Amino acid sequence: MSAGGFRKTTARIRALAGVGGVATTLFLAGCSAESGEAGESVGATSTTTQVSTDSAPTSTITTGPGPASRSTTPTVVYRPPFIDHVEWTETEVGPSLSVFPTTSGRYTQDPAAMAAAWREVVGLDANADTPGMQAQFDCHWRFARIIEPEKPSWNLEPGRPVVPEEDMIGARCNPGFAEEY
Repeated sequence: MSAGGFRKTTARIRALAGVGGVATTLFLAGCSAESGEAGESVGATSTTTQVSTDSAPTSTITTGPGPASRSTTPTVVYRPPFIDHVEWTETEVGPSLSVFPTTSGRYTQDPAAMAAAWREVVGLDANADTPGMQAQFDCHWRFARIIEPEKPSWNLEPGRPVVPEEDMIGARCNPGFAEEY
């Protein structure tokens, strides 16, 4: 088929959908029965554009050449920031830093995200940068996100003792005294 004939028989569909401020562009190319079998997809491609200005999850759909009936599964990508804000409160046991994770902070599976999230906490309040508070944060990151992902905040207290990881886990990330809410 000539290039001109291909252009005439190729249908281009552009779908622009906004999901959480993310624009995705999908191009589909198909060929009429005159180029071969009906329903055959010649040179079908998909292009995905991701735009993320905050931590809203983005969906990625990627396909390549092949039958038009090929199904794709979107992949959710959680991007920084992982921490929305931090806030000091006074409790019965002393000061407590409430760490408020973003949706990305609650659901990312990126292995490097925990260290990045801790850097965000310290960037928001340098007083958080103590071994005990980082250990509490790491415990919340590893376990509280799984057990109670919608908990509004994770509370870190500078007065808690530094303990081995097994003791931290056994104390539900709150070694030394009861959890503050």
